[in-house]
Amino acid sequence: YIYIYITYNGRLTFWRVIKKKSTEEFSCVPYIVALMNCLLYTWYGLPIVSKGWENFPVVTINGLGILLELSFISIYFCFSSSQAKKKVILKMVGVVAVFLCVGMISTFVLKTHHLRKFFVGCIGLVASIAMYASPLVAMKQVIKTKSVEFMPFYLSFFSFSASSLWLAYGLLSHDLFLASPNLVGSPLGLLQLVLYCIYRNKEHEQEVLKKEKRGGVMMETQPNWDLEKNNNNENHIPHQNNS
Repeated sequence: YIYIYITYNGRLTFWRVIKKKSTEEFSCVPYIVALMNCLLYTWYGLPIVSKGWENFPVVTINGLGILLELSFISIYFCFSSSQAKKKVILKMVGVVAVFLCVGMISTFVLKTHHLRKFFVGCIGLVASIAMYASPLVAMKQVIKTKSVEFMPFYLSFFSFSASSLWLAYGLLSHDLFLASPNLVGSPLGLLQLVLYCIYRNKEHEQEVLKKEKRGGVMMETQPNWDLEKNNNNENHIPHQNNS
């Protein structure tokens, strides 16, 4: 459920994109990499690769993830610039090509479940690590701009939580292909939370300083305005003639 919430949490980002009709500084890379990850692990959990439905939760969760990621990428594509659209198309072609190659090889070349599971699991492992590493782009931006505007807290929090739970699930089911990528994902999720706490406080301090500066400027300019007003009033007072 937490993993579903992470994927669904993207609606907040894309509601902002729709409202402003601009992708601003948001990157589509995390969503395209997440789509690749969902495709591979949905395939990994199907009976053609795994034995029976032993990984049914993996299929259902990642299957829903495919639908949501496709919707997010479609929204991003609609509101991005023409240059960004070309990059999205190239990345999507790459994702489809890799997935088709994995599907063809695991179906027609590899004959046993063990070999198929090992092959798809290795590719999925790389995709998962890439998915968990993709927020590094956002973290770099946070450090550069000293702002957490483009790295939402709840997304970071639930990413860390989901990664930790998938790690536990993989260890309990003795599936290293599910546990291994989350050995990377959990620390990265924790790092995002640490960065959020550091730069959220700095952002708050900067806002307070700006308000104080604005208040100081108003205090300095107000007396001058009053003096000018008084001088203007004096100039308009008619002089009385001595009789």
